[in-house]
Amino acid sequence: MRVAGAGTPPVVTRPSAGGLLAAAHPGPAVAVATVAALLAVDAGLPAGTAVVVTGAVLTGHLTLGWANDLLDLPRDRAVGRADKPLTTGRTSTRAVATALAVAALACVVLSVALGWRSGLVHLVLGIGSGQAYNLGLKRTALSWLPYAVTFGTLPAVVGLAADVPAWPPWWLVAAGAALGVGAHVVNALPDLADDLRTGVRGLPHRVGEPVARPLAAALLVAASLLAAFGPAGVPAAWVWPVLLVVVALAAVALAGRGRTPFRAALAIALLDVVLLVAAG
Repeated sequence: MRVAGAGTPPVVTRPSAGGLLAAAHPGPAVAVATVAALLAVDAGLPAGTAVVVTGAVLTGHLTLGWANDLLDLPRDRAVGRADKPLTTGRTSTRAVATALAVAALACVVLSVALGWRSGLVHLVLGIGSGQAYNLGLKRTALSWLPYAVTFGTLPAVVGLAADVPAWPPWWLVAAGAALGVGAHVVNALPDLADDLRTGVRGLPHRVGEPVARPLAAALLVAASLLAAFGPAGVPAAWVWPVLLVVVALAAVALAGRGRTPFRAALAIALLDVVLLVAAG
């Protein structure tokens, strides 16, 4: 949502807990944490370990959302982002910074509790690469790389937390990376013009919307194909209807406007994990 005219101040409202939560981008954070939980179930992790994995991923992605809105505040004010709680006064920089610090501490504690292998991968490759995006990579041609690393290594966070730590198979890492890059592209589409006005020129901005949309759709479908055909054995008959749903959601990502394509990407992510869990 935008106010009329770039740079026009949004309507100021009162701070609220809802505003603080909205600044964390809770939808993507909960979706990724849900993916982690399903992967933990599929890996056969003990219930306690699965809860810790889910908590580590959730708190880590909350830090990414809060840091993103804090760092983007000058840009968001410049283009009149009326959908950002910090620009409208629904929350304050102090509240977001405090919440960010608490979530970061919780993420570190939970990650360390998973063991040094899983914790290191999560903190450095998962959350660290995401913060690198917030801190500057989003403005470069490598804007896709943090998404590929964060999503690609999520299965490793789970696998390395097991009693017998194991790195996931290549196709699972590739599926996560393709899904992450596809999500990055569709998430950037609604803000291409505003981003360009404020100096952000990531991969989607450089290739332009006519290329970015089909690229995102292709990546999302590729991730699902890897999830469906990567496991050993012949896919079950029900896999084909699921893939048809994925294609339909990819079409939404291709043709939709606003945040609808990103929501379609998150739905595809959950379907991919369902494919993996059901395949055993």
